[in-house]
Amino acid sequence: MTGVGRVLVIVYAILAVGAFGRSLVQIIERFDKAPLAFTLSAVSAVVYIVATLALVFAGSKVWYRVAWVTISFEMAGVLAIGTLSVIRPELFPEATVWSFYGMGYVFVPLVLPFLGMWWLVKHPPRDDGPRSTDAAGTVAR
Repeated sequence: MTGVGRVLVIVYAILAVGAFGRSLVQIIERFDKAPLAFTLSAVSAVVYIVATLALVFAGSKVWYRVAWVTISFEMAGVLAIGTLSVIRPELFPEATVWSFYGMGYVFVPLVLPFLGMWWLVKHPPRDDGPRSTDAAGTVAR
């Protein structure tokens, strides 16, 4: 992975660490004040961790699919939580990573899934083709 892909993975990794740290502190210190918001922060941390790994290994078909599922879930989460936090702010007495479309993270959570999906479209997994073995057990392509 080089260029834009590497930058994308780094940004996902930074958000994974940030969201994990944020949710851990929120849950330990004041979970009773906003359990929904803090649980959603923890969910976003898991999403960013899995997305980071999936992008790193997206050369394989399985990880490529995992990346699509994870990033699609991320986009749905950012749009849903962002919209709910705008129209029903009482649901979120404390901010989540995805509140107000990621405003607390300079809207990176809003932009990132679009960039991730763009990168996945431009970099499909390698097609290794069908595999077979000969009489000696050697794998042929």
